[in-house]
Amino acid sequence: MKFGIAVFPSKEIQDLANSYRKRYDPHYSLIQPHLTIREKEDWSEEQLRHTIPKLERAAEALAPFTIHFNRFSSFYPVNNVVYMALSDTEPMKRLYETICSEELAEVKRAYSYTPHLTIGQEMNSDELHDVLASVKAKPLDLSSRIDRFHLLYQTENGAWTAHQSFLLRG
Repeated sequence: MKFGIAVFPSKEIQDLANSYRKRYDPHYSLIQPHLTIREKEDWSEEQLRHTIPKLERAAEALAPFTIHFNRFSSFYPVNNVVYMALSDTEPMKRLYETICSEELAEVKRAYSYTPHLTIGQEMNSDELHDVLASVKAKPLDLSSRIDRFHLLYQTENGAWTAHQSFLLRG
């Protein structure tokens, strides 16, 4: 079964993201707006059993924090993705580094970890430039308290749902 790890921002941020995602993100109906911590990967039942205590230790070690979205950006030309960017990525990077270490290290990750909330993907270059020009002109100033992360699994129809949530208690 495929598992991944993510955080979900506040409803206000999710609502704004979904106003774009419903048009520009083909995964809109499969998962709510989120910031990925660990990409999806096939795990056996044994891997899952060994991973949950590691995730519990990570949650115990980290305190809740606030993230702030301050602009729209893109990974173009590497990837045709438009996203909401963070003013300070360090808290999310600490969360990533704490979770994705030791047996959960992402050794085959194609890109360095850049926390973001995708609002558009799988667009051709012309559409990407149109969308990016449109959203870059809009102000973005939204914050969200992050007090938990979620171990998600992919269902048979491709949708993602929470397997377990972990409260940050550090």
